[in-house]
Amino acid sequence: MYILISIVSLFVWLFILAFISVYLVVLIFSHNPRPLHEDEIYYTTLTAEKSVYSDLKPLPLKNSNYDPKSNILISLVIPCYNEINRIKPMLDDSTSFLKEKYGDDAFEILIVDDGSTDGTSNFILDLSENLYSLKPDQIRIIKLIKNRGKGGAVTHGLQYTRGKYSIFADADGASKFSDISKLITAIEKHQSPKSQQVPVVAVGSRAQLYEKNNNHSVVKRSLIRSFLMLSFHSILFIFGIRNVKDSQCGFKLFNKAAIQQIFPYMHNERFIFDVEILMIANHKKIPIEEVPISWHEVSGSKVDLARDSIKMAIDLIVTRFAYLFGIYKDYEVVDCKVIHKLKEKSI
Repeated sequence: MYILISIVSLFVWLFILAFISVYLVVLIFSHNPRPLHEDEIYYTTLTAEKSVYSDLKPLPLKNSNYDPKSNILISLVIPCYNEINRIKPMLDDSTSFLKEKYGDDAFEILIVDDGSTDGTSNFILDLSENLYSLKPDQIRIIKLIKNRGKGGAVTHGLQYTRGKYSIFADADGASKFSDISKLITAIEKHQSPKSQQVPVVAVGSRAQLYEKNNNHSVVKRSLIRSFLMLSFHSILFIFGIRNVKDSQCGFKLFNKAAIQQIFPYMHNERFIFDVEILMIANHKKIPIEEVPISWHEVSGSKVDLARDSIKMAIDLIVTRFAYLFGIYKDYEVVDCKVIHKLKEKSI
């Protein structure tokens, strides 16, 4: 009996030691978003005077509600880092479609310049004025003082949008922008006049492009890319992301309620942020609609396949366990002492 108790005690202590070890490793590798610089809550835009750009102007209140009086239906957020050679086709495609489909005043574009050094911001302002004839405040340039990563740029930009729907899209224009109409339709299925504040996410998907039909897929990928993609999605499946086949497509649409319930709680600022969006949405039971879109490969990607795949796998595991251990939280932590003091004042 004594031996049995000793064995059980040993296993208990080993379990506790293993738990503490895993917790400490996750804590060490967990992420906290970089604090905002005071200049990052301002933007630059066009002015009525030709070739003159505005001084810094304050962004709207963070995570504010949608104002129907603004008439802005769509906010397009584009994260940019040294994209002067690739962004024009994306802007050509998006601005022409938005003007034709929804009208000149029904959209805004937020460029989140993630520490570019090649003049991306001024290049975009020049195009906006001389080629697209955008109005002041319709194009807004937010400059991040230091590079945060795609996830950090997207998270920052989406929380300052004014549109009823907000979409983030990659600067390379790999996704066909007109497919935004499909994503809006998918979200509207969950809306009614009485439920306009129901949060919904619509995810553009390339999964159908890789599915073999008669031993032929629309988009060809190397053996190593296919292996890495399969491995990544296997880990996602194990960790509970089973309702989306393509988590990494840079074409996702949100209504205001979804932005308010997801993005204040984001931790990852690099590529794994897409998965964290889905984790938070699933945990909060926010509907996620996956919509097939048209997509094509664009050269000039800054992704290092081997290095970034390893980083993504590590970040994915850390993120899952950080939420499991309560290191990451997707809700506001309210101080009970503060609530008690407020109650005392109200009495």
